[in-house]
Amino acid sequence: MEALNILVILLIGLIVTLYKGIKIVPQGEEWVVEKLGKFSKTLTPGLNLIIPFIEDVRARISTRDIIMDIPQQEVITKDNAVIRTNAIAFVRVTNPKDAIYGVENFKLAISSLIMTTLRSIIGEMALDEALSNRETIKARLKDSIIDDVADWGVTVKSVEIQDINPSGSMQDSMERQAAAERERRAIETTAEGNKNAAILEAQGELEAAKLEAQAQVALAEASAKAMKMIALATDGKELPAMFLLGDRYINTLEKMTTSPNAKFVVYPADIQSAIRGMLGSISK
Repeated sequence: MEALNILVILLIGLIVTLYKGIKIVPQGEEWVVEKLGKFSKTLTPGLNLIIPFIEDVRARISTRDIIMDIPQQEVITKDNAVIRTNAIAFVRVTNPKDAIYGVENFKLAISSLIMTTLRSIIGEMALDEALSNRETIKARLKDSIIDDVADWGVTVKSVEIQDINPSGSMQDSMERQAAAERERRAIETTAEGNKNAAILEAQGELEAAKLEAQAQVALAEASAKAMKMIALATDGKELPAMFLLGDRYINTLEKMTTSPNAKFVVYPADIQSAIRGMLGSISK
């Protein structure tokens, strides 16, 4: 009976020893092993053997790309504007030993480093520059942290700026400013249009006045020439000339009656005498 108990104990001890000494590391991971509390080696994917009860697995590190979501934070720009920004980082552990012993928590350390560096970079920019230069911010951010992160056995694959937007109060202020600017441009456009319309109208009136004056001069010259020709042609015969001039005189009076401002039209009592007077003055 005692022999059986001893055999069972030995069998259990063997199983525990094998369990402690045989380690199967999955693909995409590396395990850090300590020997009596001190770093011993790194186990790679596959079957590995360690010394039971003397060596122990300190940490299991993923060697795949790690996606780190950087929390949103408020940043003050160079022109004292408040913007909200967050980022996402893609990193990979290339040296598990440094990742474990180089820093207490490499994920927290990287997240804090990215946040502080991002605040510093945006703080050197004006609001408009920060909102329109994501690629510049991303490049500067990666260059600023890559050396520090390398000391922790981590490689930064990429850092992307997810959101970079003004705060709520800044957005309201920018919307009011944009509305005021649109209103100002609309007023300027309307004023410019009115000015151009007034100039065109004045130019049109000036051209019309010039044409009207030229027409009046031409009409007066033509009338004078016609009356002289009539006076010479009739050679003292007043009846044809009186008829022609009287007809023109009456037509002129008729046109005067069509004017909207005409109230009364007074015909001379002696049209013939008036025409004779005109003939006499023309013949001279």
